[in-house]
Amino acid sequence: MKNIEQVIFEGKRVIVRVDFNVPLDENFNITDDTRIRAAMPTINKVINDGGRLILMSHLGRPKKNPDEKYSLKHIINHLSKVVGKEVAFADDCMKASDKVAAMQNGDVLLLENLRFYAEEEGKVRGIEKGEEGYDEAKKALKESQKEFTKTLASYADYYINDAFGTAHRAHASTALIADYFDADHKMYGFLMGKEVEAVNKVMKDIKRPFTAIMGGSKVSTKIDIIENLLTKVDNLILCGGMTYTFKKALGGNIGKSICENDKLDLALSILDKAKEKGVNLVLAVDAVVADDFNNNANTMIVDPMDIPEAYEGMDIGPKTRVLFGDVIKNSKTILWNGPCGVFEFDNFSNGSRAIAEAIVEATKNGAFSLIGGGDSVACVNKFNMADQVSYVSTGGGALLEAIEGKELPGIAAIK
Repeated sequence: MKNIEQVIFEGKRVIVRVDFNVPLDENFNITDDTRIRAAMPTINKVINDGGRLILMSHLGRPKKNPDEKYSLKHIINHLSKVVGKEVAFADDCMKASDKVAAMQNGDVLLLENLRFYAEEEGKVRGIEKGEEGYDEAKKALKESQKEFTKTLASYADYYINDAFGTAHRAHASTALIADYFDADHKMYGFLMGKEVEAVNKVMKDIKRPFTAIMGGSKVSTKIDIIENLLTKVDNLILCGGMTYTFKKALGGNIGKSICENDKLDLALSILDKAKEKGVNLVLAVDAVVADDFNNNANTMIVDPMDIPEAYEGMDIGPKTRVLFGDVIKNSKTILWNGPCGVFEFDNFSNGSRAIAEAIVEATKNGAFSLIGGGDSVACVNKFNMADQVSYVSTGGGALLEAIEGKELPGIAAIK
């Protein structure tokens, strides 16, 4: 596999899978261009080399072709400003040959939303699995997907995947297209390379003690990750809404707190596995609870094993902040996925802020810290601490699957 820095792209056509699935307001203005800016090192490399840059991405989940709401034409003006030159637009990703042929060195062309075509995801539209005609439609789609992928590949001499956020999908543009390029003509972009390196540091090149902080509302959505982490970490901090499933499993009264009643046995088995593997599994010892799910609700600090009936857990309490903080500050590798409270409400953001501050302190003292998953990233951004940790991942689902120990199709295809 070639390193992007080893290649000079002058005069070459380079197709790059980027993740420009950016949030838009009702007037189609971009409200957060982080993903665009994250792709700029790769974009600049190709342009500065004198390459002819073709960008491809998805936006949202369109169900038809075309779909005005999800057109990438809405981002062209902003993208041109960020890139520093006019970006041309191909309004059909399958009919861009003429525009590609007309490109000059240093030009940039953005293809229309790949997902306007069902072939990108390989998902049959209009017929549910099990319904009459589904099998035939699936077979036909598989054949047309080959042509779709072949057409995208035909535009370029080189393929670069710089979209870690979609690397866990075996889609045409993230995995299948790589088959049309040999090892010297396909590679990671700078962003993808950083993501892969960061994941490897926390999963393979571990400096101990290794602490993982897993938040979120449900144990069920994190079970595979937790079980894989139990084979690697020294400390596992479980927080957020899933706390109360564990507390109830242990015989606690959790009031109105969120709880997966059908996962109580699972929670107990996780506790047993942690003990069996010698992992220090840390749960909250106090909680900030509220009588309503809003920022101005009445609150109190209680033992999470004894929450009043009319109250629900909203954040970790002051004793837990110290407990979690001490574990984090004594760590050399840190992974944080999921906040420990309803951080969107300022009055219940103190626990997540304390986690972030402890991670920042540990990072200053030489720890490697990886923040991943949408809400954790939103946390460090809200607290203006993103530049004080080692790495903030752009991949939600992709990062989680990598932590689960799965090989991501978008990475395997390049390898």
